[in-house]
Amino acid sequence: MPPVRLRPGCHLAVTWGIDDKFGGMTGALLHRSRAFVRLGEVQVDVVTFDLRPDYPALEQRLRASGELTDGMTLLNIWDWLREKTPPDDPDEAHAARRATFTPLSVDQADTSVRRDGRELMRIRRAGDGGTDLQVDHYRSDGTLAVSDRRDVHERGTPGGRVIVWCDAEGQPRRRWTSARSLYRWWLDQLRDGRPTTLIVDSKTSARFLAGYRRRGLLTFHVVHASHRQSSSDPLQVRASRADVFRSPEGFDRFVFLTERQLADARLVLGTHARLTVIPNGRDVSRDALDSLASDRDPYRGIVLASLDSRKRVEHAVQAVSSVPHAIRLDVFGEGPGRPKVERAVAKAAGSQARITLHGYRAGASRELAEASFLLLTSKSEGLPLVLVEAMANGCVPIAYDVPYGPADIIRSGHNGFLVPAGDVPALTAAIENLLALPAERVATLRRNAVRTAEQYSDDAVTRMWAREIERAATERGLPPTAPARALVFRLRRGIARRWRNLPGLRRLKPATTGRHR
Repeated sequence: MPPVRLRPGCHLAVTWGIDDKFGGMTGALLHRSRAFVRLGEVQVDVVTFDLRPDYPALEQRLRASGELTDGMTLLNIWDWLREKTPPDDPDEAHAARRATFTPLSVDQADTSVRRDGRELMRIRRAGDGGTDLQVDHYRSDGTLAVSDRRDVHERGTPGGRVIVWCDAEGQPRRRWTSARSLYRWWLDQLRDGRPTTLIVDSKTSARFLAGYRRRGLLTFHVVHASHRQSSSDPLQVRASRADVFRSPEGFDRFVFLTERQLADARLVLGTHARLTVIPNGRDVSRDALDSLASDRDPYRGIVLASLDSRKRVEHAVQAVSSVPHAIRLDVFGEGPGRPKVERAVAKAAGSQARITLHGYRAGASRELAEASFLLLTSKSEGLPLVLVEAMANGCVPIAYDVPYGPADIIRSGHNGFLVPAGDVPALTAAIENLLALPAERVATLRRNAVRTAEQYSDDAVTRMWAREIERAATERGLPPTAPARALVFRLRRGIARRWRNLPGLRRLKPATTGRHR
């Protein structure tokens, strides 16, 4: 099979921020980016906009766990502004000096945030204690880098915004009057005029990037979860997605994970909107069929999900506690719904089930190779990666039939089981059905599950992305990817890798053009 050919240039994976206990969307973004680097041989910058103070430490942890690999960088806008100094532009400096500029003194700040013993931010908050009215950012040498005031019209009341970027002496050199204009300006700097593929996964980020257009820029928005507010009315869009869905021309492509969701979205976005389906990919081993464990404990179930109201993990607890067998259920995940799940576990104390809440654990998906079945009890989904991961490991999925995802990948009785949404007794019956099947029939279910997962391999999914990116480029009138140009790009990247790995030269960096770190 020929190699995957992604368009050379700048590749940006955009999200709002990354939590330590990140969920499926962030996991999918990072996994796709790794596949782009490995199979498409491009560099991917993961960009964030939140105020998280410890991104350097987070990057180290993500690299140690394999979530970030060579060829990927993690960039945060505020860290970038701290590390840089504004260019010398007299007109911009003049406008900045005229802007509202009220740096916080120590006694004016409600909170001081530190990194490695140095002050990183001062924050002034509203009377409610939770609304940030001003955030000042400091460089490692203690100088003021950015002053971001959000109560410009009336002090103490949110309204208006002025963001001032300062030079090494703390003097205003550039200003923005909205976060949107700053965010777009920053992405322009990262692009540095290069052809760029920008993929937005976060719905928060999608709101300020809808309509972001530049020469040579292609924009994609991946809709990971259901866009529907009501399960009965496909025309009711969730409030968090309404602004973006009102402007379907704001992106070169809306990317959905399943055909069913695309069909429903078409009712809202219209027939002229550019929509496509690209599922999330997984690293599916070609040897998975040969390595299926024959000694897997048939009574061991697993849940990999956030503990929140959408995931309804308490349903899984209730179901296994009603099975007249000694089921072992391991639940991996954390969230605000933990007390509700704990109460369900307490009620199940008199049953034969052994239920353990492990909390969040990095790499918990490795447990799928040992578990017999996976329970998915969500109210809604996109195409949950956990289903593909479970099937790739021969772990039989038992899932609620919710929009979207489960019915697009599970054929009940063939590679898993679908259960009417919210029906706990039916979920219990499905578990009992699996336990009652002959061993040969269960083995067939596992093999069918692995074969289904192969359709979502990284190679297959990355090729889908490559084709869709080229189609979007053609529609925008951009030149097609030239094989010679792509070859030169790969050779340059290979030389850079070898240079970094030369003994004694690992601390040296090869000269590059147009890179902003």
